[in-house]
Amino acid sequence: MPRTVSRPVKFVVGAAAALGLAWVGWGLYSKRTTERIPYTTALTLDGVEIRRYPDAVVARTTADSEGEAFRRLFEYIDGGNQSRENISMTAPVTTEPEKIAMTAPVASEKSATGVEMAFFLPGEYTAEGAPKPATDGVTIEHVGARTLAVQPFSWFATEGRIERYRRRLFDALSAHEITPTGEPFLLRYDDPRTPPFMRTNEVAVELAT
Repeated sequence: MPRTVSRPVKFVVGAAAALGLAWVGWGLYSKRTTERIPYTTALTLDGVEIRRYPDAVVARTTADSEGEAFRRLFEYIDGGNQSRENISMTAPVTTEPEKIAMTAPVASEKSATGVEMAFFLPGEYTAEGAPKPATDGVTIEHVGARTLAVQPFSWFATEGRIERYRRRLFDALSAHEITPTGEPFLLRYDDPRTPPFMRTNEVAVELAT
């Protein structure tokens, strides 16, 4: 006789499917509602995009860990500033350890001074007009227009995956005789609750304009 699926099993399967759909739905909603820093793509070389970014304003901090840095910056945009103003989350979030050799995995290995992280503020803010941080641990800075070489990848930004795509980025630049002017850093575009297969990450490095 054919086996029948018990009601508890059906319930568990149905609940899991509903949770999965809700998770994907949250990822789609987050992507649609998060403002992204504008840029223009000048050209693409072996999967690497050469982009031109306009002037921007960032909230920046340096902490002992990525989690601490993210929490500090999120508190700033979530009303933890002198104006008690809520600021919209803007993508991407940049992460870079300070003073790390070019060959080291980016965004995970820390120097003595810690991990540096920055949130881009929405386009209507200037460095002078942005809400003042409530703590000395967060600074507001103007970032001038710049050209970046960017290697996109998806899923979790683990040390191994970051290093693999960092090598692809620099191999492509070397093949086209393009020399970076700075250290590589990580760009992350999604809410931490976004499903891994929907995430967008990028390893980037600045080029001479």
